[in-house]
Amino acid sequence: MKSRRLVISVALVMAFACRISAGRQPAEPARSAPNVIVVLVDDMGWRDLSCQGSGWFETPHIDRLAASGMRFTHGYSACTVCSPSRAALMTGQSPARLHITDWIPGHRRPDAKLSPPDWQQFLPLDAVTVAERLKAAGYATASIGKWHLGGPPYYPEHHGFDKNLGGYHAGQPPSYFAPYKIPTLPEGPAGEYLTDREAAEAVTFIEANRDRPFFLYLPHYCVHTPIQAKPTVAAKYKAKNTGPLAVKNAGYAAMVESVDDCMGRILDAVDRLGIRDRTAIVFTSDNGGLVGSTDNTPARRGKGSAYEGGVRVPFIVSWPGATKPGTTSAQPVITHDIAATILDLTGVGPDPKQPLDGMSLAPAFTGQPLDRDALYWHYPHYHPGGATPHSAIRSGDWRLVHFYEDGRNELYNLRDDAGETNDLAAAEPSRAAALKASLDAWLDSVGAQRPIANPATSAGTAHSSRSPR
Repeated sequence: MKSRRLVISVALVMAFACRISAGRQPAEPARSAPNVIVVLVDDMGWRDLSCQGSGWFETPHIDRLAASGMRFTHGYSACTVCSPSRAALMTGQSPARLHITDWIPGHRRPDAKLSPPDWQQFLPLDAVTVAERLKAAGYATASIGKWHLGGPPYYPEHHGFDKNLGGYHAGQPPSYFAPYKIPTLPEGPAGEYLTDREAAEAVTFIEANRDRPFFLYLPHYCVHTPIQAKPTVAAKYKAKNTGPLAVKNAGYAAMVESVDDCMGRILDAVDRLGIRDRTAIVFTSDNGGLVGSTDNTPARRGKGSAYEGGVRVPFIVSWPGATKPGTTSAQPVITHDIAATILDLTGVGPDPKQPLDGMSLAPAFTGQPLDRDALYWHYPHYHPGGATPHSAIRSGDWRLVHFYEDGRNELYNLRDDAGETNDLAAAEPSRAAALKASLDAWLDSVGAQRPIANPATSAGTAHSSRSPR
Protein backbone atom coordinates (compact mmCIF):
# COMPACT_ATOMS: atom_id res chain seq x y z
CA MET A 1 0.00 0.00 0.00
CA LYS A 2 2.91 2.33 0.76
CA SER A 3 4.33 1.76 -2.73
CA ARG A 4 0.95 2.50 -4.27
CA ARG A 5 0.79 5.83 -2.48
CA LEU A 6 4.28 6.64 -3.70
CA VAL A 7 3.34 5.96 -7.33
CA ILE A 8 0.20 8.05 -7.09
CA SER A 9 2.13 10.88 -5.49
CA VAL A 10 4.69 10.87 -8.29
CA ALA A 11 1.96 10.91 -10.93
CA LEU A 12 0.09 13.68 -9.20
CA VAL A 13 3.11 15.97 -9.31
CA MET A 14 1.98 16.51 -12.87
CA ALA A 15 -1.70 16.73 -11.97
CA PHE A 16 -3.92 18.99 -9.94
CA ALA A 17 -2.91 20.72 -6.76
CA CYS A 18 -6.02 19.25 -5.13
CA ARG A 19 -8.81 16.83 -5.94
CA ILE A 20 -12.15 17.98 -7.27
CA SER A 21 -14.81 18.09 -4.57
CA ALA A 22 -18.28 16.87 -5.45
CA GLY A 23 -20.61 19.73 -6.36
CA ARG A 24 -17.89 22.39 -6.37
CA GLN A 25 -16.82 24.23 -9.54
CA PRO A 26 -13.17 23.27 -10.12
CA ALA A 27 -10.42 25.80 -10.65
CA GLU A 28 -8.71 25.97 -14.03
CA PRO A 29 -6.26 23.03 -14.06
CA ALA A 30 -2.54 23.61 -14.13
CA ARG A 31 -0.89 23.45 -17.54
CA SER A 32 1.15 20.50 -16.27
CA ALA A 33 -1.94 18.34 -15.55
CA PRO A 34 -1.54 15.09 -17.48
CA ASN A 35 -3.11 14.76 -20.90
CA VAL A 36 -4.80 11.41 -21.50
CA ILE A 37 -5.21 9.57 -24.81
CA VAL A 38 -7.16 6.31 -24.97
CA VAL A 39 -6.91 4.35 -28.23
CA LEU A 40 -9.52 1.60 -28.55
CA VAL A 41 -9.28 -0.72 -31.54
CA ASP A 42 -12.35 -2.64 -32.70
CA ASP A 43 -11.99 -6.46 -32.83
CA MET A 44 -8.19 -6.57 -32.55
CA GLY A 45 -6.92 -9.97 -31.43
CA TRP A 46 -4.52 -10.18 -28.52
CA ARG A 47 -1.66 -11.42 -30.73
CA ASP A 48 -2.15 -8.92 -33.56
CA LEU A 49 0.92 -6.85 -32.62
CA SER A 50 4.57 -7.69 -33.11
CA CYS A 51 5.23 -6.77 -29.46
CA GLN A 52 2.63 -9.41 -28.52
CA GLY A 53 4.55 -12.12 -30.34
CA SER A 54 3.25 -11.91 -33.89
CA GLY A 55 5.80 -12.49 -36.59
CA TRP A 56 3.47 -11.39 -39.36
CA PHE A 57 1.80 -8.12 -38.37
CA GLU A 58 4.02 -5.05 -38.60
CA THR A 59 3.32 -2.61 -35.77
CA PRO A 60 6.51 -0.62 -35.07
CA HIS A 61 4.70 2.43 -33.66
CA ILE A 62 2.53 0.49 -31.21
CA ASP A 63 5.68 -1.41 -30.28
CA ARG A 64 7.31 1.97 -29.61
CA LEU A 65 4.42 2.83 -27.31
CA ALA A 66 4.86 -0.47 -25.46
CA ALA A 67 8.57 0.21 -25.10
CA SER A 68 7.76 3.51 -23.38
CA GLY A 69 5.46 1.96 -20.75
CA MET A 70 3.93 -1.26 -19.44
CA ARG A 71 2.42 -4.06 -21.51
CA PHE A 72 -0.07 -6.24 -19.67
CA THR A 73 0.26 -9.79 -20.99
CA HIS A 74 -3.08 -10.85 -19.48
CA GLY A 75 -5.24 -7.97 -20.67
CA TYR A 76 -8.99 -8.55 -20.97
CA SER A 77 -11.98 -6.78 -22.46
CA ALA A 78 -15.07 -6.35 -20.31
CA CYS A 79 -17.14 -8.40 -22.77
CA THR A 80 -16.85 -10.70 -25.74
CA VAL A 81 -18.57 -8.03 -27.89
CA CYS A 82 -18.12 -4.30 -28.30
CA SER A 83 -20.83 -2.05 -26.80
CA PRO A 84 -20.55 -3.43 -23.25
CA SER A 85 -16.78 -2.91 -23.23
CA ARG A 86 -17.19 0.64 -24.51
CA ALA A 87 -19.67 1.42 -21.74
CA ALA A 88 -17.30 -0.10 -19.17
CA LEU A 89 -14.41 2.01 -20.42
CA MET A 90 -16.46 5.19 -20.23
CA THR A 91 -17.82 4.59 -16.73
CA GLY A 92 -15.45 2.25 -14.91
CA GLN A 93 -18.42 -0.03 -14.26
CA SER A 94 -18.95 -3.61 -15.34
CA PRO A 95 -21.41 -4.30 -18.17
CA ALA A 96 -23.40 -6.47 -15.75
CA ARG A 97 -23.96 -3.51 -13.43
CA LEU A 98 -24.83 -1.21 -16.33
CA HIS A 99 -27.18 -3.83 -17.86
CA ILE A 100 -25.47 -3.14 -21.20
CA THR A 101 -24.55 -6.74 -21.92
CA ASP A 102 -24.62 -7.16 -25.70
CA TRP A 103 -23.66 -5.18 -28.77
CA ILE A 104 -26.41 -2.70 -29.56
CA PRO A 105 -29.05 -3.75 -30.67
CA GLY A 106 -27.89 -7.36 -30.34
CA HIS A 107 -28.88 -10.59 -32.05
CA ARG A 108 -32.38 -12.03 -32.18
CA ARG A 109 -32.88 -15.75 -31.49
CA PRO A 110 -36.66 -16.28 -31.30
CA ASP A 111 -36.26 -20.08 -31.37
CA ALA A 112 -33.55 -20.29 -28.69
CA LYS A 113 -34.00 -22.12 -25.43
CA LEU A 114 -33.51 -18.92 -23.41
CA SER A 115 -34.36 -15.26 -23.92
CA PRO A 116 -32.09 -12.39 -22.92
CA PRO A 117 -33.23 -10.12 -20.09
CA ASP A 118 -34.67 -6.67 -20.76
CA TRP A 119 -31.22 -5.14 -21.11
CA GLN A 120 -30.19 -1.51 -21.64
CA GLN A 121 -29.52 -0.52 -25.28
CA PHE A 122 -27.89 2.88 -24.71
CA LEU A 123 -25.54 4.50 -22.24
CA PRO A 124 -27.94 6.40 -19.93
CA LEU A 125 -27.37 10.08 -19.36
CA ASP A 126 -27.16 9.62 -15.62
CA ALA A 127 -24.13 7.34 -16.00
CA VAL A 128 -21.16 9.59 -15.20
CA THR A 129 -18.36 9.09 -17.71
CA VAL A 130 -14.66 9.68 -17.31
CA ALA A 131 -15.04 12.40 -19.96
CA GLU A 132 -17.61 14.21 -17.80
CA ARG A 133 -15.33 14.07 -14.78
CA LEU A 134 -12.36 15.39 -16.72
CA LYS A 135 -14.38 18.06 -18.51
CA ALA A 136 -15.67 19.33 -15.16
CA ALA A 137 -12.04 19.56 -14.08
CA GLY A 138 -11.16 21.81 -17.02
CA TYR A 139 -10.04 19.31 -19.62
CA ALA A 140 -10.75 19.68 -23.34
CA THR A 141 -12.42 16.45 -24.48
CA ALA A 142 -12.94 14.77 -27.84
CA SER A 143 -14.26 11.45 -29.13
CA ILE A 144 -13.00 10.63 -32.62
CA GLY A 145 -14.28 7.41 -34.15
CA LYS A 146 -16.82 4.74 -33.26
CA TRP A 147 -19.31 5.26 -30.39
CA HIS A 148 -22.02 2.54 -30.63
CA LEU A 149 -23.69 3.34 -27.30
CA GLY A 150 -27.11 4.51 -28.45
CA GLY A 151 -28.85 6.92 -30.79
CA PRO A 152 -28.59 10.73 -31.07
CA PRO A 153 -29.76 11.56 -27.50
CA TYR A 154 -26.88 9.44 -26.19
CA TYR A 155 -24.07 10.51 -28.52
CA PRO A 156 -20.64 11.51 -27.11
CA GLU A 157 -21.54 15.21 -26.87
CA HIS A 158 -24.15 14.24 -24.27
CA HIS A 159 -21.61 12.28 -22.25
CA GLY A 160 -18.92 14.86 -21.57
CA PHE A 161 -17.22 15.30 -24.94
CA ASP A 162 -16.74 18.78 -26.41
CA LYS A 163 -16.17 17.26 -29.84
CA ASN A 164 -17.68 14.23 -31.55
CA LEU A 165 -16.27 13.25 -34.92
CA GLY A 166 -17.56 9.98 -36.34
CA GLY A 167 -19.48 8.64 -33.36
CA TYR A 168 -23.08 7.53 -33.90
CA HIS A 169 -25.31 4.52 -33.27
CA ALA A 170 -23.79 2.14 -35.81
CA GLY A 171 -21.14 -0.47 -35.03
CA GLN A 172 -19.29 -0.36 -38.35
CA PRO A 173 -18.76 2.20 -41.09
CA PRO A 174 -20.68 2.01 -44.35
CA SER A 175 -17.27 2.42 -46.02
CA TYR A 176 -13.64 2.81 -44.96
CA PHE A 177 -13.08 5.02 -47.99
CA ALA A 178 -14.69 8.42 -48.49
CA PRO A 179 -17.53 9.03 -49.01
CA TYR A 180 -18.00 7.40 -45.60
CA LYS A 181 -21.71 8.24 -45.14
CA ILE A 182 -21.18 8.65 -41.40
CA PRO A 183 -23.60 11.42 -40.32
CA THR A 184 -21.34 12.85 -37.60
CA LEU A 185 -18.21 13.06 -39.75
CA PRO A 186 -17.88 15.68 -42.52
CA GLU A 187 -16.97 13.93 -45.74
CA GLY A 188 -13.37 13.91 -46.83
CA PRO A 189 -12.00 13.90 -50.36
CA ALA A 190 -13.00 10.88 -52.41
CA GLY A 191 -10.86 7.88 -51.55
CA GLU A 192 -9.60 9.20 -48.20
CA TYR A 193 -9.07 6.32 -45.77
CA LEU A 194 -11.08 6.46 -42.54
CA THR A 195 -8.25 5.52 -40.17
CA ASP A 196 -6.04 8.18 -41.76
CA ARG A 197 -8.84 10.69 -41.25
CA GLU A 198 -9.19 9.70 -37.58
CA ALA A 199 -5.43 10.18 -37.18
CA ALA A 200 -5.54 13.63 -38.81
CA GLU A 201 -8.44 14.75 -36.62
CA ALA A 202 -6.65 13.43 -33.53
CA VAL A 203 -3.50 15.39 -34.34
CA THR A 204 -5.54 18.53 -35.03
CA PHE A 205 -7.20 18.21 -31.62
CA ILE A 206 -3.86 17.65 -29.88
CA GLU A 207 -2.31 20.67 -31.59
CA ALA A 208 -5.28 22.89 -30.73
CA ASN A 209 -5.05 21.93 -27.05
CA ARG A 210 -1.31 21.70 -26.55
CA ASP A 211 -1.40 24.40 -23.87
CA ARG A 212 -4.15 22.90 -21.74
CA PRO A 213 -4.97 19.43 -20.42
CA PHE A 214 -6.96 17.29 -22.83
CA PHE A 215 -8.67 13.91 -22.96
CA LEU A 216 -8.69 12.28 -26.37
CA TYR A 217 -10.77 9.14 -26.84
CA LEU A 218 -9.88 7.53 -30.16
CA PRO A 219 -12.08 4.46 -30.73
CA HIS A 220 -11.07 3.29 -34.19
CA TYR A 221 -13.58 1.73 -36.53
CA CYS A 222 -10.73 -0.51 -37.66
CA VAL A 223 -10.26 -3.47 -37.67
CA HIS A 224 -13.97 -4.34 -37.72
CA THR A 225 -15.56 -5.68 -40.88
CA PRO A 226 -16.01 -4.85 -43.69
CA ILE A 227 -12.41 -5.76 -44.47
CA GLN A 228 -11.43 -2.79 -46.62
CA ALA A 229 -7.75 -1.88 -46.71
CA LYS A 230 -5.43 0.27 -48.76
CA PRO A 231 -4.67 -1.90 -51.82
CA THR A 232 -0.92 -1.30 -51.79
CA VAL A 233 -0.60 -2.26 -48.13
CA ALA A 234 -2.78 -5.34 -48.58
CA ALA A 235 -0.61 -6.39 -51.52
CA LYS A 236 2.47 -6.29 -49.28
CA TYR A 237 0.89 -8.73 -46.84
CA LYS A 238 -0.45 -10.93 -49.60
CA ALA A 239 3.13 -11.47 -50.72
CA LYS A 240 4.23 -12.17 -47.15
CA ASN A 241 3.42 -15.48 -45.49
CA THR A 242 5.84 -16.39 -42.73
CA GLY A 243 5.65 -17.72 -39.19
CA PRO A 244 3.59 -20.48 -37.58
CA LEU A 245 0.69 -18.12 -36.83
CA ALA A 246 0.66 -16.38 -40.20
CA VAL A 247 -2.80 -14.99 -40.92
CA LYS A 248 -3.99 -15.41 -44.47
CA ASN A 249 -6.19 -12.32 -44.50
CA ALA A 250 -3.93 -9.70 -46.05
CA GLY A 251 -6.64 -7.04 -45.97
CA TYR A 252 -7.05 -7.44 -42.23
CA ALA A 253 -3.29 -7.18 -41.68
CA ALA A 254 -3.23 -4.00 -43.77
CA MET A 255 -5.97 -2.54 -41.57
CA VAL A 256 -3.86 -3.33 -38.49
CA GLU A 257 -0.98 -1.48 -40.12
CA SER A 258 -3.20 1.56 -40.67
CA VAL A 259 -4.02 1.58 -36.95
CA ASP A 260 -0.29 1.42 -36.28
CA ASP A 261 0.34 4.32 -38.67
CA CYS A 262 -2.20 6.37 -36.67
CA MET A 263 -0.33 5.62 -33.45
CA GLY A 264 2.86 6.78 -35.13
CA ARG A 265 1.28 10.10 -36.07
CA ILE A 266 0.05 10.62 -32.49
CA LEU A 267 3.43 9.79 -30.95
CA ASP A 268 5.18 12.07 -33.43
CA ALA A 269 2.74 14.88 -32.64
CA VAL A 270 3.19 14.78 -28.87
CA ASP A 271 6.96 14.55 -29.32
CA ARG A 272 7.02 17.47 -31.75
CA LEU A 273 4.88 19.60 -29.45
CA GLY A 274 7.06 18.81 -26.44
CA ILE A 275 4.20 17.34 -24.38
CA ARG A 276 5.05 13.63 -24.35
CA ASP A 277 6.31 13.82 -20.76
CA ARG A 278 2.84 14.87 -19.59
CA THR A 279 0.74 12.74 -21.93
CA ALA A 280 -0.53 9.34 -20.82
CA ILE A 281 -1.51 6.89 -23.57
CA VAL A 282 -3.58 3.72 -23.21
CA PHE A 283 -4.01 1.19 -26.02
CA THR A 284 -6.40 -1.77 -26.04
CA SER A 285 -9.23 -3.53 -27.93
CA ASP A 286 -12.96 -3.81 -27.20
CA ASN A 287 -13.03 -7.61 -27.53
CA GLY A 288 -11.04 -10.49 -28.91
CA GLY A 289 -10.20 -10.98 -32.56
CA LEU A 290 -12.83 -12.16 -35.03
CA VAL A 291 -12.22 -15.74 -36.13
CA GLY A 292 -11.79 -15.67 -39.89
CA SER A 293 -10.04 -12.32 -39.78
CA THR A 294 -7.28 -13.33 -37.38
CA ASP A 295 -5.90 -16.19 -35.30
CA ASN A 296 -6.12 -15.96 -31.51
CA THR A 297 -4.09 -19.12 -30.85
CA PRO A 298 -3.41 -20.39 -28.25
CA ALA A 299 -6.55 -18.71 -26.86
CA ARG A 300 -9.71 -20.62 -27.74
CA ARG A 301 -12.04 -19.20 -30.40
CA GLY A 302 -12.59 -15.43 -30.60
CA LYS A 303 -15.06 -12.57 -30.61
CA GLY A 304 -18.56 -13.60 -29.55
CA SER A 305 -17.45 -16.77 -27.76
CA ALA A 306 -17.46 -17.76 -24.09
CA TYR A 307 -13.75 -18.55 -24.13
CA GLU A 308 -10.45 -16.71 -23.77
CA GLY A 309 -10.27 -15.76 -27.43
CA GLY A 310 -13.37 -13.64 -26.99
CA VAL A 311 -11.93 -11.46 -24.24
CA ARG A 312 -8.11 -11.60 -24.41
CA VAL A 313 -6.87 -8.29 -25.84
CA PRO A 314 -3.70 -6.22 -26.14
CA PHE A 315 -3.41 -3.82 -23.20
CA ILE A 316 -0.67 -1.18 -23.03
CA VAL A 317 -0.31 1.78 -20.66
CA SER A 318 2.37 4.43 -21.07
CA TRP A 319 2.02 6.97 -18.25
CA PRO A 320 5.07 9.20 -17.74
CA GLY A 321 6.04 9.34 -14.10
CA ALA A 322 4.04 6.21 -13.27
CA THR A 323 5.00 3.41 -15.70
CA LYS A 324 8.57 2.29 -16.18
CA PRO A 325 9.62 2.01 -19.85
CA GLY A 326 9.81 -1.43 -21.38
CA THR A 327 8.07 -3.30 -18.57
CA THR A 328 5.47 -6.06 -18.60
CA SER A 329 2.98 -7.34 -16.06
CA ALA A 330 1.25 -10.71 -15.93
CA GLN A 331 -1.49 -9.44 -13.59
CA PRO A 332 -4.93 -9.86 -15.16
CA VAL A 333 -6.49 -6.47 -15.96
CA ILE A 334 -9.76 -5.48 -17.61
CA THR A 335 -11.36 -2.65 -19.57
CA HIS A 336 -13.01 -0.84 -16.66
CA ASP A 337 -9.62 -0.53 -14.95
CA ILE A 338 -8.80 2.15 -17.53
CA ALA A 339 -11.37 4.62 -16.22
CA ALA A 340 -10.41 3.90 -12.62
CA THR A 341 -6.73 4.50 -13.41
CA ILE A 342 -7.42 7.77 -15.23
CA LEU A 343 -9.59 9.09 -12.42
CA ASP A 344 -6.94 8.11 -9.89
CA LEU A 345 -3.76 9.36 -11.55
CA THR A 346 -5.19 12.63 -12.86
CA GLY A 347 -6.36 13.37 -9.32
CA VAL A 348 -9.92 14.00 -10.50
CA GLY A 349 -11.41 11.03 -8.65
CA PRO A 350 -14.66 9.19 -9.36
CA ASP A 351 -18.15 10.51 -8.87
CA PRO A 352 -18.88 9.74 -5.19
CA LYS A 353 -22.39 8.53 -6.06
CA GLN A 354 -21.28 6.05 -8.71
CA PRO A 355 -19.51 2.83 -7.70
CA LEU A 356 -16.41 1.77 -9.58
CA ASP A 357 -15.93 -1.85 -10.60
CA GLY A 358 -12.58 -1.09 -12.19
CA MET A 359 -9.41 -0.73 -10.15
CA SER A 360 -6.57 1.75 -10.51
CA LEU A 361 -3.54 0.06 -12.03
CA ALA A 362 -1.13 2.31 -10.12
CA PRO A 363 0.12 -0.52 -7.85
CA ALA A 364 0.77 -2.77 -10.87
CA PHE A 365 2.98 -0.10 -12.42
CA THR A 366 5.51 -0.74 -9.64
CA GLY A 367 5.04 -4.50 -9.53
CA GLN A 368 2.64 -4.52 -6.58
CA PRO A 369 -0.34 -6.91 -6.64
CA LEU A 370 -3.78 -5.51 -7.28
CA ASP A 371 -6.13 -5.89 -4.34
CA ARG A 372 -8.74 -8.15 -5.92
CA ASP A 373 -9.36 -11.85 -6.15
CA ALA A 374 -11.00 -12.24 -9.54
CA LEU A 375 -12.24 -10.84 -12.83
CA TYR A 376 -15.81 -11.46 -13.97
CA TRP A 377 -17.84 -11.52 -17.18
CA HIS A 378 -21.57 -11.79 -17.85
CA TYR A 379 -23.16 -12.39 -21.25
CA PRO A 380 -26.84 -13.47 -21.00
CA HIS A 381 -27.19 -13.59 -24.80
CA TYR A 382 -26.54 -15.67 -27.92
CA HIS A 383 -23.97 -14.75 -30.56
CA PRO A 384 -23.03 -16.20 -33.98
CA GLY A 385 -19.46 -16.39 -32.68
CA GLY A 386 -20.57 -19.37 -30.62
CA ALA A 387 -21.61 -17.88 -27.30
CA THR A 388 -24.71 -19.05 -25.53
CA PRO A 389 -25.83 -17.28 -22.33
CA HIS A 390 -23.00 -17.58 -19.81
CA SER A 391 -21.07 -15.94 -17.00
CA ALA A 392 -17.39 -16.44 -16.19
CA ILE A 393 -14.80 -15.84 -13.52
CA ARG A 394 -11.01 -15.84 -13.59
CA SER A 395 -9.28 -16.24 -10.22
CA GLY A 396 -5.55 -16.79 -10.27
CA ASP A 397 -4.78 -19.35 -12.96
CA TRP A 398 -8.32 -20.74 -12.91
CA ARG A 399 -11.19 -19.82 -15.19
CA LEU A 400 -14.73 -21.12 -14.74
CA VAL A 401 -17.52 -20.63 -17.29
CA HIS A 402 -21.14 -21.21 -16.28
CA PHE A 403 -23.60 -21.92 -19.09
CA TYR A 404 -27.23 -21.07 -18.41
CA GLU A 405 -28.93 -23.36 -20.93
CA ASP A 406 -28.06 -26.54 -19.05
CA GLY A 407 -26.42 -25.27 -15.86
CA ARG A 408 -23.07 -26.72 -16.94
CA ASN A 409 -19.79 -25.45 -15.49
CA GLU A 410 -16.48 -25.72 -17.32
CA LEU A 411 -13.21 -25.25 -15.42
CA TYR A 412 -9.79 -24.59 -16.90
CA ASN A 413 -6.28 -24.02 -15.57
CA LEU A 414 -4.95 -21.30 -17.85
CA ARG A 415 -1.36 -21.74 -16.74
CA ASP A 416 -1.28 -25.34 -17.98
CA ASP A 417 -4.00 -25.09 -20.62
CA ALA A 418 -4.10 -21.70 -22.32
CA GLY A 419 -6.33 -23.12 -25.04
CA GLU A 420 -9.04 -24.29 -22.62
CA THR A 421 -9.03 -27.82 -24.00
CA ASN A 422 -9.12 -29.80 -20.74
CA ASP A 423 -12.27 -29.23 -18.69
CA LEU A 424 -11.41 -29.98 -15.05
CA ALA A 425 -14.85 -29.37 -13.52
CA ALA A 426 -15.42 -33.07 -12.81
CA ALA A 427 -11.89 -33.60 -11.53
CA GLU A 428 -11.96 -30.49 -9.28
CA PRO A 429 -15.54 -30.33 -7.97
CA SER A 430 -14.69 -28.38 -4.81
CA ARG A 431 -12.78 -25.74 -6.74
CA ALA A 432 -15.53 -25.47 -9.34
CA ALA A 433 -18.17 -25.07 -6.64
CA ALA A 434 -16.18 -22.37 -4.84
CA LEU A 435 -15.63 -20.39 -8.03
CA LYS A 436 -19.29 -20.72 -8.98
CA ALA A 437 -20.28 -19.43 -5.54
CA SER A 438 -17.96 -16.44 -5.95
CA LEU A 439 -19.39 -15.79 -9.40
CA ASP A 440 -22.97 -15.92 -8.10
CA ALA A 441 -22.13 -13.58 -5.24
CA TRP A 442 -20.61 -11.06 -7.65
CA LEU A 443 -23.57 -11.26 -10.03
CA ASP A 444 -25.92 -10.52 -7.15
CA SER A 445 -23.74 -7.67 -5.88
CA VAL A 446 -23.90 -5.80 -9.20
CA GLY A 447 -27.56 -6.58 -9.89
CA ALA A 448 -26.81 -8.66 -12.98
CA GLN A 449 -29.78 -9.65 -15.15
CA ARG A 450 -29.97 -13.39 -15.82
CA PRO A 451 -31.39 -14.91 -19.01
CA ILE A 452 -34.94 -16.16 -18.75
CA ALA A 453 -36.88 -19.10 -20.13
CA ASN A 454 -38.15 -18.47 -23.64
CA PRO A 455 -41.97 -18.90 -23.56
CA ALA A 456 -41.94 -19.62 -27.30
CA THR A 457 -39.97 -22.84 -26.80
CA SER A 458 -41.34 -25.69 -24.73
CA ALA A 459 -37.89 -26.69 -23.48
CA GLY A 460 -37.04 -23.20 -22.22
CA THR A 461 -35.73 -23.62 -18.70
CA ALA A 462 -32.85 -21.56 -17.33
CA HIS A 463 -30.46 -23.39 -15.02
CA SER A 464 -28.89 -21.37 -12.23
CA SER A 465 -28.28 -21.56 -8.55
CA ARG A 466 -29.98 -18.16 -8.34
CA SER A 467 -33.35 -16.92 -9.48
CA PRO A 468 -33.44 -14.77 -12.65
CA ARG A 469 -33.36 -11.07 -11.96
